[in-house]
Amino acid sequence: MENNEHILVVDDHHEIRDLLGQYLSRHGMRVTLAMDGVSMREALNEHDDINLIVLDLMMPGEDGLSLCRHVRSIDGPPIIMLTAMGEEADRIVGLEMGADDYISKPFSPRELLARIKAVLRRSSRSSQKEESSEDSDRLRFDRWVLDNNLRQLEDDSELVIPLSTAEYRLLSAFTNNPRRVLSRDQLLDITQGREAMPFDRSIDNQVSRLRKKVEVDPKNPTLIKTVWGGGYMLTAEVVAG
Repeated sequence: MENNEHILVVDDHHEIRDLLGQYLSRHGMRVTLAMDGVSMREALNEHDDINLIVLDLMMPGEDGLSLCRHVRSIDGPPIIMLTAMGEEADRIVGLEMGADDYISKPFSPRELLARIKAVLRRSSRSSQKEESSEDSDRLRFDRWVLDNNLRQLEDDSELVIPLSTAEYRLLSAFTNNPRRVLSRDQLLDITQGREAMPFDRSIDNQVSRLRKKVEVDPKNPTLIKTVWGGGYMLTAEVVAG
């Protein structure tokens, strides 16, 4: 990975914004700074080579969750969210909306740099995997078809079931690894490009929501099974077509 990635830093506090801009620039990265949602959208329109967004959660005007939703709707770059201490619920919602990692304020620029590099590495590997699996645009399992081009789910009567970004990533992880136990740590790494934090249960919440869409009886799941002490497993055979 070349050390000239383009990072967009979005934070309404100019001290934090400027400090991060200077620090990342000293480490060989190109940096664009934005003070709010309006300037972030302008930067994304102006630059088509942004590799990652560092996005503050709490900002006046349009907040980080809304901006994260926008970036995911346009299939934008990975996002690392900056959150205040104690905002666990907001962090989980952010991850479920498609943020790739988060870091709590106060933080050291060195830690943020390490997380940026880790997310970029995982994003690169994920893109390579997606490109290698593009031959299988539609994957069939049980009574479902996952359309990887449209990122949507269809049942056997061709009824479309909308998927959030987090739900699509999770289901894609399962269909790419059928009948294989995936731990919470693995699912977090695959779907969100980060290592699991202690007691992180955002994957459990996502699995619960996904089960409500694919299981006949979500309270007694048979398609996405819980493997006690291990994680989760898609029990169905997956075929292309």
